[in-house]
Amino acid sequence: MTNPSEILPGVIFYAYLSTMRKENVAFLSHNTLIMQVSGQFTLETAGQTISMRRGQLLLVGKNQLGQITKTPLPDEDYETIVISLREDLLRTIALEEQVSIRHKYNGPSNILIPPNDFLHGYFQSIMPYVRNPAERITNDMGMLKVKEGVKLLLHAMPALSDLLFDFSEPHKIDLEKFMRINFHFNIPVEKFAQLTGRSLAGFKRDFNKIFGTSPRQWLQERRLQEAKHLIEKKHRKPSSIYLDLGFESLSHFSHAFKKMFGKAPSDWV
Repeated sequence: MTNPSEILPGVIFYAYLSTMRKENVAFLSHNTLIMQVSGQFTLETAGQTISMRRGQLLLVGKNQLGQITKTPLPDEDYETIVISLREDLLRTIALEEQVSIRHKYNGPSNILIPPNDFLHGYFQSIMPYVRNPAERITNDMGMLKVKEGVKLLLHAMPALSDLLFDFSEPHKIDLEKFMRINFHFNIPVEKFAQLTGRSLAGFKRDFNKIFGTSPRQWLQERRLQEAKHLIEKKHRKPSSIYLDLGFESLSHFSHAFKKMFGKAPSDWV
């Protein structure tokens, strides 16, 4: 089976692998419900690190930057089912259920869901589509399954309503603090602007006031400085860090590093 496999395109996914994989997910745009079938799933964001194993459930909040590590365990391959709770569907559910938001959600962005027989039974009902990929789930059936999952989630933890149905735009946050924590994520400047609650023009204007340069220039220099520190002080190999620092290829990283510091990263090892 391919990895990942779409059970319902853009909404329900199944992932399987037998070797460890680290993914720079970068921008997590939708609320997402994850069931760990086997192996270990780890999510690292600026504010949280969460790991889960067989049978555990995690709700991941939207509009985050993060990195996911998928790890098979001894005698246990990695398997997970991922349900993307898209905003258009959540808005429909909010209208159907006449949900009213009491206040803006201010809790943790990622929440491990306590053991729940109904939710586990719900994910078991999706497994036949995973095990029989030729039997494609129809769009209508898929949407019904997603609605069922949301309702069961709210039945288990009613307080999650404020997280799931928060349709407000990200509020304007401390740009300097945010960028110093999240500089290594390889996402467009437009996404950085969105996540700090600014228009692109406002983001560039505020950024220049704080850092005295453009976002792209600062990001490249900051990533290269971190690379030099990791190579020189932590004895890390260039090939093991360039992806984690937002560079798309080792050759691009090496070229930029040499241009900034006068010699290739391999010469510092």
